[in-house]
Amino acid sequence: MTTLPLPTLFSRALATASKAANLPTVDDDTQELIQSAVTDLKELDRRVAALSLFSANEVLEDISTRNLVYLFARYVLAEVQNRTKTTDRDERMTVLKQTQVHLRSFIHDLDTYCLVPEVDRALYAQSASSIKDAAKRREVKIKQFKTEKDLRARIEAVRKRRKQIPVGGLSQSDFDLIRSLLPSTVTPQVSNEDDDDDDSETDEILREAVLLLLRLNYAQAYSQLESMDQELELLRNAPPPPRPGPPSDNRKSKLKEQDDMWKLDTKSPAGENGPLFDSNGKPLRPFTILPAGAADRTRLQSQVFGPGHRLPTMSIDEYLKIEQERGNILTGGGPQSEEQPTSSEQLAMDSETDGTIFGDVKSEEKRQKDEQWAQFKDVNPRGAGNTMNRG
Repeated sequence: MTTLPLPTLFSRALATASKAANLPTVDDDTQELIQSAVTDLKELDRRVAALSLFSANEVLEDISTRNLVYLFARYVLAEVQNRTKTTDRDERMTVLKQTQVHLRSFIHDLDTYCLVPEVDRALYAQSASSIKDAAKRREVKIKQFKTEKDLRARIEAVRKRRKQIPVGGLSQSDFDLIRSLLPSTVTPQVSNEDDDDDDSETDEILREAVLLLLRLNYAQAYSQLESMDQELELLRNAPPPPRPGPPSDNRKSKLKEQDDMWKLDTKSPAGENGPLFDSNGKPLRPFTILPAGAADRTRLQSQVFGPGHRLPTMSIDEYLKIEQERGNILTGGGPQSEEQPTSSEQLAMDSETDGTIFGDVKSEEKRQKDEQWAQFKDVNPRGAGNTMNRG
């Protein structure tokens, strides 16, 4: 088997992962692509470790731009492996734990070379879900989002300066963006002169793009770890799946139900004087709630509505008639009562009837009523009862 160069192997894994990212995860074809990408990425990680491309004794400036792109390998492996289809809870938890190992290794590699500024490292290390204050949690999320947005804008600006076109057109995912940084996947739009100054400038722009994209994946790795921690917590607290019971014959149970539905009650071997229920509460023989004898039925029927019960002495209509005579039922009201004059208005109209005894009597009643009202106002002047809340 021919050993592929590292750029070709990495490019093939990224192309497969990018293709699988646009397909449903549950499809078998998607899972085949994911497994193929995982195999290539694990082989790439093994060969990078065997070649000792990265060492803790080196600093960031000691790593060439050509080798710097292989720091993405573990991040891409974690992203692809996280889409592996699982069938039960334990299998999903295993996949999540393996993915977290790859993400933490990626974060450790970037921290080793101090690739991310200390301010950004402190910002990404904050877990928003662990902050109880809602305002502070929202502020942290906004800062993280703005930082990622700024990194993406800077990456796009560097790509325009680079004037490069990724293989297959414009990149549609982070996998395509990483692939565009590989030497074998970049096709310059303009031809460069073969002089050292242009090569140095091109390498600096490419290195800046790689470093910015690594910082962006660094932020995304912390976000993925937080989401996976929450999913693991849910899976640990989820109820266990029900255990499968012994196999049962559904046909026999259905036939038994039909037989019990149409079976007539047979005489119990215990006889009519035997126990009525068994220990489980199932009836052992037919029974009636009331006595079966005619004499007992007649005796019980004669006790219904006996002398001890209070029977009604009048109908509802009779009761309402008596209440109306007592004046306990209000009548009148409505539009008709508005048209009728009040007692004071009627008294004023009757007193105006001159030349009759009835008019004289009503006039005297009106005078006495007005006199009583005048005396009441003299004794109780207006506002006398208002204490102005002084008690």
